[in-house]
Amino acid sequence: MSSSDPRSEATRDAGAVPRHIAFIMDGNGRWAESRGLPRAAGHGQGAETLRAITRRAVERGVEEVTCYALSTENLLRRPPDEVDGLMELLRLYLARDRSEIDELGVQLRFIGRRHELPANVQADLETAERQSAGHNRMILRLAINYGSRSELVDAARAIAEACQRGELDPRDIDESHIAGHLYDPSMRDPDLLIRTAGEERISNFLLWQISYSELYFAPCAWPDFGPERLDEAIDAYCRRRRKYGGIVSPEVRSAPRDR
Repeated sequence: MSSSDPRSEATRDAGAVPRHIAFIMDGNGRWAESRGLPRAAGHGQGAETLRAITRRAVERGVEEVTCYALSTENLLRRPPDEVDGLMELLRLYLARDRSEIDELGVQLRFIGRRHELPANVQADLETAERQSAGHNRMILRLAINYGSRSELVDAARAIAEACQRGELDPRDIDESHIAGHLYDPSMRDPDLLIRTAGEERISNFLLWQISYSELYFAPCAWPDFGPERLDEAIDAYCRRRRKYGGIVSPEVRSAPRDR
């Protein structure tokens, strides 16, 4: 399980590629509407961008990528036909890209309130995780029906239930207990969070995990965020100095995380 305080860990060399990049993939609908296309076309092009970004991340040696695919708010507030289209697009992506996932050595994981998704989608997610479980080149994690506040509520509920059963003394609860009850306790904290479409907010994504993450806001919509844009974001990250609230010598870049 990842430590909650990166300052206590060994550090990596200056200029190191981020080990974990998180993406808020914003702007699919606006990209389509600006071209006179249905919003579904934007989501389809966004899926193609995800394929290209996954491949480039593997090439660059990134170890984990986590993408905000569908928030709990999206599920509640988007028109039902758009949500249905997103579910079908997800199922198509998982079926169509199976061979490429295998070729790249990518392990798929999914976080969020999966039990609220349609039964056929839940089954597809479980199958994708099982079939890719042996891959170890990079983890691709999709957040579906995900909200960070919901994640923290679910973690708090699980901890409270453990206390009620007498398995945990409330006085012993610390950051590691909270981290250990998040949707994927093995997730290392993102080194870099990228949001597209010119928006500069977090939108309830990985609030616990990004406490010390570097932020990068790209002006282009997600469908236009190609591999060269990812290279630009990584290069910008490599020029930064991460201090984790303290004073760090110039040669220090970032802290590794043990899975």
